[in-house]
Amino acid sequence: MPVPTNLIWFQSDNHNRGVLGCYEHPTVRTPNLDALAARGTRFANAYAASALCCPARASLACGRYPHQTGYWDNAIVYDGRFPSWMRRVRDQGHRVDSFGKLHYRSSEDDNGFTTETDPMHILGGKGGVSMLLRGYDDEQVNVGQWELYADRSGVGTTHYQDFDARVADQAIAWLEANARASGKPWVLHVSFPSPHPPFSVPQRLWDLYPLDAVPLPPLYSPDERPDHPALAHLRHIMRWDDISEDMVRRVGAGYFALITHLDEQIGRVMAAAERLGLLDRTRVLYTSDHGEMHGSHGLLGKCSLYEGAIGVPLIIAGPGILEGAVREEICSHVDLFPTVVEAAGARPDAADGSLPGASLWPALEGADRARIGFAEYHAAGSRNASFMLRDGPMKLVYHVGMPAQLFDLESDPNETTDLAGDPAHEATVARLERRLRAVCDPEAVDARAKADQRAKVEFWGGIDAVKAEGMLVFTPPPGAKAEVVA
Repeated sequence: MPVPTNLIWFQSDNHNRGVLGCYEHPTVRTPNLDALAARGTRFANAYAASALCCPARASLACGRYPHQTGYWDNAIVYDGRFPSWMRRVRDQGHRVDSFGKLHYRSSEDDNGFTTETDPMHILGGKGGVSMLLRGYDDEQVNVGQWELYADRSGVGTTHYQDFDARVADQAIAWLEANARASGKPWVLHVSFPSPHPPFSVPQRLWDLYPLDAVPLPPLYSPDERPDHPALAHLRHIMRWDDISEDMVRRVGAGYFALITHLDEQIGRVMAAAERLGLLDRTRVLYTSDHGEMHGSHGLLGKCSLYEGAIGVPLIIAGPGILEGAVREEICSHVDLFPTVVEAAGARPDAADGSLPGASLWPALEGADRARIGFAEYHAAGSRNASFMLRDGPMKLVYHVGMPAQLFDLESDPNETTDLAGDPAHEATVARLERRLRAVCDPEAVDARAKADQRAKVEFWGGIDAVKAEGMLVFTPPPGAKAEVVA
């Protein structure tokens, strides 16, 4: 058992696992996160449970996959119905405080924190209702997402960056006021909206990434990008059909610069923790809710099950954790519930016996285990559900009603060659599908998700009422006005 200590949990939004210096990215500058990895353990194969903010964040909170909870999208979201790791720890006498983005339904629900300061939840307790129309196969072509990337990647500023700095300021003030308090270990959850688009950044950060030095993502161009009916539908809904070299370089430069901005905010909080003498009795965790394709495979954003969208950074450092270690074990955000409860010295509840995750403490102490990876997607831009099952280097993406995809991540880490149609790999596809069906029934889960989405549409007044809502471009931080387009 680990010795109980305090925990600072840093969380970001939209951070591709591969776009970090310590994950061997050739360009992006992340000195503070790299330093954290050097004094702790980095997980090379960590996955989000889903490739969208709210379902991913629900799984982070309650340690269960979307098909186990029914938190499918950005309109059917975490509402406290399932106990969270925060509630487990708080209810056993620990202080568990949060600053920043949560993206749950509301602070009126018992999400599990002792306090939520400046919480960023879904807009009006309602969220992005337009994606619910996929339940009727009637999702509208998106207005706003293309412009978010194409027109706003460059020099500028956003409310998100101001909010990032405010969250860091609040976390530092909390540490200065509370960190030396005696009693049970505390948990401080510090959650930034960056590096979520728009990728508008100050000139000083933009200048760090000259466009001619921004590496081009794999398979970005129309003549290279993969041809698959699920991807064709996603590109149609999101209007991602004209991704040029100039655009992906501008998107990449803005994205990298925003990651550097995020790194600076984390560095500020870490400097305060060090100044206050906390690091010898405080563990630090960093992860993101999901990734960002930034042009790879002819896709922007998330909304797919490629590594760029569901692969997430995961770094844990502090007392009892190996320094400078890299763990190859396949792991998931659902593993963090038991990991954090154990690390705080709290006890699991009997109901937690059905959690699908496993504590990462064996890995943090040096033992890699053979485990599968799993993720699922039921939201914007998907006609039908998709599921990922990874076993060793082999990764299956199962699309309900559409051809499967298969990748060998050892020989093809960028997923450039789909092996599913090769007769030599027919047995591998069948084997991985059997393992997937041991986790869930894809067709039944797809039907249930769509039924829930149709029911939520009716709750909000029906199809015409939801269409009249317009499309939410991105969730605003507290105090900022939402951008909604018709």
